[in-house]
Parts: sequence; structure tokens; C-alpha cells
Amino acid sequence: MSGTNILVLVEHDGKSLKSSTLNTVTAASELAKLTGGKVHLVVLGHNCRGIADEAAKVEGVSAIISMDSQGLTHGLAESSARALHQIAADYSHILAPASTYGKNVLPRLAAQLDVMQLSEVMKIHSADTFDRPIYAGNAITTVQSLDAVKIMTIRPTAFAAATLTGSATIQNVTYTGQAERSSFVGLEASSSARPELTSAKVVVSGGRALASKENFKIIEDLADCLKAAIGASRAAVDAGYVPNDYQVGQTGKVVAPELYIAVGISGAIQHLAGMKDSKTIIAINKDPDAPIFQIADYGLVGDLFEIIPQITKELCP
Repeated sequence: MSGTNILVLVEHDGKSLKSSTLNTVTAASELAKLTGGKVHLVVLGHNCRGIADEAAKVEGVSAIISMDSQGLTHGLAESSARALHQIAADYSHILAPASTYGKNVLPRLAAQLDVMQLSEVMKIHSADTFDRPIYAGNAITTVQSLDAVKIMTIRPTAFAAATLTGSATIQNVTYTGQAERSSFVGLEASSSARPELTSAKVVVSGGRALASKENFKIIEDLADCLKAAIGASRAAVDAGYVPNDYQVGQTGKVVAPELYIAVGISGAIQHLAGMKDSKTIIAINKDPDAPIFQIADYGLVGDLFEIIPQITKELCP
């Protein structure tokens, strides 16, 4: 049914590649060495030649499949899965970042192919054996798939990003899918001058201890000082302090920045699952027994409403 090549679904915003695609390519390159195949990228969208040109520069990629169709304009999961199904027979592995987009598309493709999907793969042992987290990241399980084609979402933080030094060829493929039952109605997206949360080198996160939406401004001030992205615990999101796209954790976004500052976050296992791979973790909490201190590289016990303004003033007078 399948070949030996590896296919990666490109995640983009219509203007440029998402950084998670570069991490997924690194995982694909590891698989290609094991299978003896090559890495191909597929770009789905409409008027997306610029995305294909950018994808062609990714190191380790030999070919770009560009499926440019009005029916793929808004990246609807049903259409995207159908487009992947159209070319799936040529591949032994089909990968996508473990992002909202990848998690939306690949389960549908797996159902169409009648195979199992492997989620959040974070280590590759062989062409059919992989590590993935379970129990909110508190345990790692090794799984083996005997399916003819492996459908996998890749945890971007577990793999280094591929560089943009390649020169792949671009192949145009016609999308033959029919109109879907779902349709695009509109997009409500928050915009910010700050770095994107999942790709930021520095993240400042606030928790329930901030006590209100207005108090979250001290987190924003520190983040702006450090040119950092803003994150939050689920408790802070549920309380309405910040939008849900700020949420870090098992049911939010997984990040692994160079520096993660957790402010007023106790450290529930669901939150730790989304940030414990950060290179350096600083925790600020008034409770000396807070679980966050168990994984923090540096801990500061005290009143965040006194400490954070002082740090911000010191760093950005």
C-alpha cells in the first residue's frame, strides 16, 4: 500500500511557515534514515506558492507537493484530510505538528485509512516504535505500530528545528476533492506584537494568584520588558483573566522556551505537562510548598505583587 518516503503536512498561516513544521521535519528526517526513504512536504491552501517556495528551503526535504485549490483556502480539517488521503498511498509515514491544526486533520486521515494514529510522538526508536507521553506527561510509553502507514503527530518541543538551507523541487498536484458539508464562516483571531507562545524563547506565565484580569498587567509589563510571550495556567484562563490561547498545559499549548517564568502558578501536573521541558524555569510563589518548586531551577518565595514590579523596574528602569 505505501512507499518508504515520509510526508509532512506543512502548517502555515497563509503567509509563512509555522515554526512547528521545522521541528516536525527533523523527526521526519530521523525516520527517513531508518526507512531509506526521502522527506516530502505537502502544502495545502489557495494562492500559496510563496509558502511552497519557503518550504523548498527547508533542509533535509527533497520534494514539495503543492496542492493549490480554492477548496483548500481556509484549511478546513475535512478538506485537508481528503487532500492527504489523495496522496497517502505513496508514503510509509505521514506526520504533522501536534498543534491544533495537526490534531484536527490527522485523526480524520487515520479514520479514512483505517489505521491507528500515534499522538504527541517525542522520540523515535525505529520505523515502527516510538515514545509518547501519557498521564499528563508523568509517564512515557513506548508504542509499536504495525499499520502499513503510520499517522503521527509530533511534539515540536522534542525535536530541534530544521534549518532553511535546502533546495527542494516543487511539484503541483491537483486537488480532486468535492465540496464538504462544513464551510468557513469567519475567523476571530487575537493579534499581538509579542512573540508567538509556542515558538518564543522567553515565556512569562501567570496563574490564579493574579486574582483579576486587571492584575495581569504586571505580567504583561514584565513580558514586554523581556520581549517575551505571555502564558497562563488553566485556572487563570477559566477565571477569565486572559484568552484561552494563552493557556499552557495538557489541554493548552506545550512550550519549551529557553526561559520560563511561572508567576503565581502552583504547579498542577496538567500545567507541568505543558512546560516542564523548558531549559530554565523560574518559579515565583508565596507558598514554599508549591509543587512548581520541585521542577524549578530557581525559586523565589514571596508576594508576586511586590516582586514582579521590582524585577520589571530593575530590568527595564
